[in-house]
Parts: sequence; C-alpha cells; structure tokens
Amino acid sequence: MTLVVWQSALVIVAAAGVLATIVRLPGTWLILAAAAAYSWHLQWRDPSPSTLAFLGVLVVAAELIELAAGVVVARRAGATRRAGWCALIGGVAGMFVFTIPLPIIGTIIGGLIGCFLGAAIAEWTLRKSIRQGARVGFFAAVGQALGMAAKSLIALLMAGITIASVLA
Repeated sequence: MTLVVWQSALVIVAAAGVLATIVRLPGTWLILAAAAAYSWHLQWRDPSPSTLAFLGVLVVAAELIELAAGVVVARRAGATRRAGWCALIGGVAGMFVFTIPLPIIGTIIGGLIGCFLGAAIAEWTLRKSIRQGARVGFFAAVGQALGMAAKSLIALLMAGITIASVLA
C-alpha cells in the first residue's frame, strides 16, 4: 500500500512540475527532485541512476534552451550582441517586475515584454532605427516564447519518463 501512495505522490508532483514550468517556475527541477526522492526511497531501483542522470541532462538542456532562445532568434533577425544581452537581461527583469502585479501569468507576460523592450531599446540606441529596434525586439520576444514552449515540452517529457519508469 505504501508503494501506491509513493507512486501517486510522484505522479501528482510530476504533473505539478509540468504546470510550474508553464508559468516559469522551476518545474523541471521539481520533477528531478521528486524522481530522485522516489528512487532513494526504493534504494535507487526505480527510476534507475541512469534515468536520473538523463533527467538531469534534460533539466540542464531545458534551462539553457530557455535562457538562450530569445538571444539566438534575435541574433538571427540581425540583432547586435548588445541587443542580445539586453534581451536576456530584460526578460529576466520583466519576469520579476510583472510577477508582483500579476502573480501567476506575470512571469510569462513580463518575460516577453522585458525581452522585447531590452532588445528593442538596445538596438534603437545603437543603430538609431526604431524600425530595426522593433523588429529585433519582436524576434527576441518570439524566441523567448519558443524557449518557454520548448522547456514546457521537455518538462512534459521528463514527467512521462519518470512516470513510465516507475509504473513499468
């Protein structure tokens, strides 16, 4: 009976991790921690240490993809290096600024707006072109959205791997 309770808790926490990732909270880390705790409870049988290592690789990949996506897409749109860095910094700053007035969705909206503004202002001040600044800012925000979507899909994959390894 205890095993069923642990399995149920793991499924619930894995689902919560996916939802947390969607709203820009560290859900991938939550899934990894839950899988490790469950594995520790079973003397490292399920999920196996190799599965936990793979989940760890996925966590790092998800973080890097989310972090770099806005910068990479903005650079593909012709952004300067400075605009890329400002998109990254603006996205993080926007998450914090918008979280207070809009608790759950503020991190998503703030990240996108901050990314746009950071890249657009940096590009505009450097190249003196509002049009180019807006273009680069738009692409930076699109890249940020793609990074969030990719991280959410990776969290879903991690939850699936975790649940499958436990219930198999």
